[in-house]
Amino acid sequence: MNKEKIEALKERTKQLLLGGGEAALQKQRDAGKMTARERIDALLDPDSFQELGLFVKHQCHDFGMDKKEMTADGVVTGIGTIEGRPVCVYAQDFSVAGGSLGLSHARKITKIMDIAMDMKVPCIGINDSGGARIQEGINALAGYGEIFYHNTAASGVIPQISVILGPCAGGAVYSPALTDFVFVVDKVSKMFITGPEVIKTVLGEEIGMEELGGARVHAETTGNAHFFANSELECFAQIRKLLSLIPHSNEKQTEDRRPACEPKAEYADICKFVPDDPRQPFDVRNIVLGVLDDSDFLEVHQGFAQNAVVGFGRLNGQTVGVIANQPMVLAGVLDIDSSDKIARFIRYCDSFNIPLITFEDMPGYLPGVDQEHAGIIRHGAKVLYAYCEATVPKLTVIMRKAYGGGYIAMCSRHMKADFVYAWPTAEIAVMGPVGAANIIFRKEIKEAADPVAMREQKIEEYKDKFANPYVAAGYGYVDAVINPDDTRKYLIQALTIAQNKHVEPRKKKHGNPPF
Repeated sequence: MNKEKIEALKERTKQLLLGGGEAALQKQRDAGKMTARERIDALLDPDSFQELGLFVKHQCHDFGMDKKEMTADGVVTGIGTIEGRPVCVYAQDFSVAGGSLGLSHARKITKIMDIAMDMKVPCIGINDSGGARIQEGINALAGYGEIFYHNTAASGVIPQISVILGPCAGGAVYSPALTDFVFVVDKVSKMFITGPEVIKTVLGEEIGMEELGGARVHAETTGNAHFFANSELECFAQIRKLLSLIPHSNEKQTEDRRPACEPKAEYADICKFVPDDPRQPFDVRNIVLGVLDDSDFLEVHQGFAQNAVVGFGRLNGQTVGVIANQPMVLAGVLDIDSSDKIARFIRYCDSFNIPLITFEDMPGYLPGVDQEHAGIIRHGAKVLYAYCEATVPKLTVIMRKAYGGGYIAMCSRHMKADFVYAWPTAEIAVMGPVGAANIIFRKEIKEAADPVAMREQKIEEYKDKFANPYVAAGYGYVDAVINPDDTRKYLIQALTIAQNKHVEPRKKKHGNPPF
């Protein structure tokens, strides 16, 4: 073997692994950010990363580009493992021309995405880029287009994870938006279509980068980010946790971890978390933690649309997707944002064969001119569409209020829920007892000697006759009225029966949901 060639390879590789050079790498660190390869090493199992495409070069010859070397064309791509399970990964290298995207850069990304799809493994993209490489003109735009096409092709086939660890502007933001989960880090992540300077020039509005498109904005206001972290290392820990809970492709099942741990002692007594007064709110997360294995729940979109709670956990060792109304916020009503949040989560779980558990306590859809004019009908219909379309096991627990369209929407028997359970505190009706009594018994209340007393009497009469779980159970719309402390036991049994559920989809190209 020619030792000189081997030594030449080692030296060449050593230089290329420096990216944009020591000075550029140090500048990245001085800004409080890890370098591209440091990020990959921190995310993956130790010594598991195998880089692909290290020697790729750009093909641009205009504007003096023929004289510029751009190591690996500004993006690190390769394969590795997380907890021993294979993944594909790419990380834009800001030390090389600001991580700008050209055609070769883009095609390195699409190649690793092709590998991920062919091998049926997750694809993780770490975004840190100044945007399109202007010198490459239309070829840079072509590169973005090819990435978007691959994102769409991979959707529902493999998990796609986007990590925003620097600027992500213009057309670049649409790739993360097409992926399944977006992770952001406080004071590090920036996402926007047009930056502050453009907004100031065009509209005369002044706003800072953090206020316009910082991590907290996207985690709490826009809903573009699913997970928020305070540091890059915390972010990588979140990714590893997520990947431990979800299947690595639509052809695989989640890892079954039995024997399952019981919920923690402080959450075992579910009843203590639910107030006697049905008008008093409570934190639905306590109910979720009282049901899931080891009281371990990975919440998704925690800061966004907080009137709904969604996330992953395990029940008897099997991953489940949890959807719950949150009485602590807006009484748990469905509004535009929570409808979008719930519907997209349902579709993700259904794509990857993850059973759904719904905890219901909500008075309906949020009324108001703003909601109506902003399209609550269209957005609310997304929840209906997603639940009806889902063919995974669907289990529903009605805890308290389940009124009107909200009752139907939150995975009722009419949405083809497989098992519907209700607590004795459940109120299943067309509307709340007060409003119903005022309408049904309006004449009697008006003519009564004591209208206030008559109203209270009729409210109780309506509750006894309609606002309880037994009427719905009498029609077979509720399968069992259960003691809240038995909720976990009932759900485990139902999940065991439903795990082999198979529904043959209707023959069609695809449906047309109310986007």
